[in-house]
Amino acid sequence: MNEYTTDVAIIGFGKAGKTLAGALAKKGQAVTVIEKSTKMYGGTCINVGCLPTKSLTHSAKIIDQLSEFGIERNAEINNQFFKQAMDYKTELVTKLNKKNYHKIADLENVTVLDGFAHFKDDHTLLVDTGTETLKVTAANIIIGTGSTAVIPEFENNQNSQHIHTSEEILELTDLPQKLGIIGAGPIGLEFASYFAEFGSEVTVYQFDDSLLPREDKDDAAAVLERLKELGVTIEFNAQAKRVQDTDEGVRLTFEQNGEEKSAELNEILVATGRIPNTSKLNIEKAGVALGARGEIKVNKHLQSSVEHIWAVGDVKGGPQFTYISLDDYRIVLPQLLGEESNYNLETRRVYPTATFVDPTFARVGFNEKEATEAGKNYKVAKMPVAAVPKAQVLRETSGFLKILVDPETDLILGASFFSYEAHEMINLIALAINENISYKSLRDGIYTHPTMSESMNDLLEMV
Repeated sequence: MNEYTTDVAIIGFGKAGKTLAGALAKKGQAVTVIEKSTKMYGGTCINVGCLPTKSLTHSAKIIDQLSEFGIERNAEINNQFFKQAMDYKTELVTKLNKKNYHKIADLENVTVLDGFAHFKDDHTLLVDTGTETLKVTAANIIIGTGSTAVIPEFENNQNSQHIHTSEEILELTDLPQKLGIIGAGPIGLEFASYFAEFGSEVTVYQFDDSLLPREDKDDAAAVLERLKELGVTIEFNAQAKRVQDTDEGVRLTFEQNGEEKSAELNEILVATGRIPNTSKLNIEKAGVALGARGEIKVNKHLQSSVEHIWAVGDVKGGPQFTYISLDDYRIVLPQLLGEESNYNLETRRVYPTATFVDPTFARVGFNEKEATEAGKNYKVAKMPVAAVPKAQVLRETSGFLKILVDPETDLILGASFFSYEAHEMINLIALAINENISYKSLRDGIYTHPTMSESMNDLLEMV
C-alpha cells in the first residue's frame, strides 16, 4: 500500500478545497487533494452547476431573441441551436476543468490523488483508486465533498431512461419537445426558463401550492407571471406517483387534488433539492458528528466535532452556493496558518442570492415579509424595470426593482430585483449594506449612462 503523509488533506476539489490548497501550498504547507472523479476538478459549479447552466441560459436567450426580429423558428432549428449550445457548454467545461487541475496540481507542495476517500480514523484516509488503495495520514483534514441530488421515491423512477438530475440533464444531445420538471425550487425554475426559451414545452410539477414561498407575495406572483409568458406551465399540488418509459419518451402519472392524471413527456428533470454528500465517507470512524440530513455539524469556525477536521461548502449544510464555499475558505485558512482572525459564521457578511430565470430574480438582506416578522420599521421603494432607459434599449422591460430602507438610519435593509442584470446590480446593494452606506449615497451617485445600475437614482429618490 502506497502511503502519503501531509500537513493538510483535502477531500474534494471544489471551490473551498482548491482555494485552500493553493493558499496553503504557497505558505509552504504540504497539501494532498483527493478527488473521486477527474470530471470534477474545480467542483460542481465549474463542471455540472453554475457555469455550464449559465452558458445554456445565455445561449437560450440568444435564440429566444431571434423571434423578436421576425426570424421563424421550428423544431429543427431549435434542436440545431440546442446542439450547438451544448457543444459550446462542453468545450467550456473541458477548458475550465483542465485549467483548475493544473492551477493546483502544478504547485510544488500539492499532491492530487484521483480516487474515493473514506476515513480509517481521525487522522487517516484510505483512497480507493480503482486499481489500488492508498493511505493518507494528515495532521489536519478538510471535508469538501459537496452535495448530491435528492431523488424522491415513486414507482419505476430507478428504471426509467428518461429521468435526470440537474447534472445528468446537461448531457442531453437533443432538445426535448416536452420536458417535465418535478420541483419548483430555484434549480427547477432556472431549467424551466431556459429550456422554454430553447423551444421545449415545459411543465413544472410542484407538490404543494407554493412558488418561492420565502419571497413577498407580489414578487413571487411577478416571477410566476413571467414564467407563464415564457410558455412554462406550472401544475400545483401535483405529486408524482409513477413513470413508465414509452416509445416517445416517458409517461408521468401524478396525483393532483385527489385526482390521478398523466402526461406524455420526452424527458423528466427531478429538481427536488440536494443533500450533503457524506454517506460513503465512513465518517463515524473519525468521530465526526452528523446532523439530521447527513450534514457535518460545525461550530462558527467550521470545525467539526473533531477539532482538526473542518467542513466547507455544501457538505456542512446551509446555503449551497459556490461563493459561500469561497467564503468558508476565508474562515478556515487563518486557523490552518495559526493566524488570529475574528471572521467566522457569526460575523459573516450579508450575501446576495440570484435565481437565473429570465430575467434574474436577485435578493439581499430583508424582504418585506422578513422585515415585518423581525419588527423592522422600513420604507419601501418600488419601480417597474420598464422605467429604466437601458431596459428599453435592450428590449428587456420585464420585472421590477424594490428596495427597503430604515427611515431612522437611512441604511438599506434589503432589496429584491427582478430584472435584466439583477445578478450584477444586487452586488452593489450588498456592498452598501455591509459597509453601512446610506441609501442617499447610492441615490446621489453618478453612474454611467445608459446602464441598469443608474436606476438607483430614480428608485432611491422614491424613498
